[in-house]
Amino acid sequence: MRSAQLAPLSPVLTVLTRAILKAARGLVRDFGELENIEVSRKGPHDFVTTADLNAEHTLIEELRHAHPTYGFLTEEAGDLPGKDASLRWVMDPLDGTHNYLHGFPYWALSVALEKEGKVIAGAVYDPLRNELFSAELGGGAYLNNQRLRLRERKDLSQALVAFSRMPFAKIAWLAEHTMGIRKPGAVALNLAYLAAGRFDACLSGPQCPWDIAAGALLVQEAGGVITDAAGKKDLTSSLIAANPTLHEQLLQAGMFI
Repeated sequence: MRSAQLAPLSPVLTVLTRAILKAARGLVRDFGELENIEVSRKGPHDFVTTADLNAEHTLIEELRHAHPTYGFLTEEAGDLPGKDASLRWVMDPLDGTHNYLHGFPYWALSVALEKEGKVIAGAVYDPLRNELFSAELGGGAYLNNQRLRLRERKDLSQALVAFSRMPFAKIAWLAEHTMGIRKPGAVALNLAYLAAGRFDACLSGPQCPWDIAAGALLVQEAGGVITDAAGKKDLTSSLIAANPTLHEQLLQAGMFI
């Protein structure tokens, strides 16, 4: 796996990037040996693998070494408070586990840093494509060394839309009123692709904070708007992300009502 060619990074993003690149190496190795991965069922449609757990362990170890007082909120370990209650890492070591288990190359690592409940830095890394999407509050969003901006598309009929966990009737509505819809299966990467202009909108039903923390910052720093279906900020209940024009059109369409 080649190292990503990166723009100059702040101290926070340098620490975050170092950890995420190290954890990714194990995931890539295991992706080439899927028959040897141990899989446990967490729920009817929810699984955890040794790959998830190993990547999470690496992330925690690296980030804790750099900042011993910060806490963690992770998919597998849960809430791990630190001595400094104002700062914590929010991370999903493997977003797109179902894709990963089936050898489908659409998955990523997602890590964000919260300060007093507000995300101030984050990254989504796709190691198979060597693409690191990163952002810092007020500092813009980047793909490796390239500044990102959402597409300024104005017409929903020309939009390519990613979705997850939506009512069937609304999926049918999107299929009829947009150029196309996609359900790739990794919401953090969907949001990163939106920031990069590869999608024109992203919609999802309920998600966990670690799934969306870094991706939401990427969208905001690339000039997008991301809210829940009521136009508010409870992104764990639902999310609609797009440029301001398409976002308003999707809100008016009542996608989760």
